Amino acid sequence: MLNVYLSGEIHTDWREQIIAGAEGLDVSFSAPVTDHAASDDCGVAILGDEPDKYWHDHKGAMVNAIRTRKGIADADIVVVRFGDKYKQWNAAFDAGYASALGKSLIILQPPEHDHALKEVDAAALAVAREPGQVVDILRYVLEGKLPA
Repeated sequence: MLNVYLSGEIHTDWREQIIAGAEGLDVSFSAPVTDHAASDDCGVAILGDEPDKYWHDHKGAMVNAIRTRKGIADADIVVVRFGDKYKQWNAAFDAGYASALGKSLIILQPPEHDHALKEVDAAALAVAREPGQVVDILRYVLEGKLPA
């Protein structure tokens, strides 16, 4: 079984597209919590309120890091998606962490991010434009089959 961690942008259905496209492949997927409010508030919900927004966010980031580090460490392949909206510093951090661990890294990004992500892309083994390309890579890795 291939363990794949799906990191990055949470505002579109790219994860669902990959999971659906990989149906029938021997793949297990994991990901960060994609419920934005739950992710932001997990630290204070579990460890107690913080009146200062910085510490509120800091607690959440630390609790989320436990899940993220575990998911990336257990992964055979890490897919990091950079979307059209928002600056996704956490996605870039995840890509760097995965690279430092020697994980096979696939970046999923639109062409307009090519220049800004050139260093991230240089660490990747593939840069895909569409979720279907990620599925095609997984199929090729597992079965040696090219897309139809």
